[in-house]
Amino acid sequence: MILAGGGGTRLGGQDKPMLPVAGVPMLDRVLAAVEGAALRIVVGPPREGLPAGVRTVREEPPGAGPAAATAAALGLVPRAAAGEGPALVGLFAADLPHLTAEGVEVLVAAVAGGADGAVFVDGRGKRQLLCGVWRAGALRDAVERLGAPEGRSMRAVFDGLDVVEVEWTGSGPAPYFDCDTEEDLRRADPERHMRGGA
Repeated sequence: MILAGGGGTRLGGQDKPMLPVAGVPMLDRVLAAVEGAALRIVVGPPREGLPAGVRTVREEPPGAGPAAATAAALGLVPRAAAGEGPALVGLFAADLPHLTAEGVEVLVAAVAGGADGAVFVDGRGKRQLLCGVWRAGALRDAVERLGAPEGRSMRAVFDGLDVVEVEWTGSGPAPYFDCDTEEDLRRADPERHMRGGA
């Protein structure tokens, strides 16, 4: 599940997930990192050119925040009780240019011990709540306990869940690094300024 809504206000209202890093839109990078998933869901406004098989949905109302977007995505995930649902679901922001399949697998392995989910933590120990893998049933229960998700925080969603905090020790940049500003984009793509920010 990839959350690709939001207004990109700190980037002048641009469609942030479609901004390129090293020539590839960030949303495409995140989709590639989860290419092996049985189901890939993008939450946000309609976008052309998504890979075949990617499902799309919009949070209600549009712009209602990440908790509402998570609830909308879960509406497309089959329930495990029906014998069809996945055991695990990934929950990722669409502005993670360094997310890779390796990073996703690290999170999957961390959940294997029986926890409800696993998220990366940064160098200050802060949980990166939109870069994690969760047991589908636990995440669905958490969202349902929340009630109306509009405007609610992701911390409220995960409150009370058993969460493994994972430090990134793999090769390459941290998978949880997100791009909210032009400075973030330049850090993710040092040659960006040479191309005039494009």
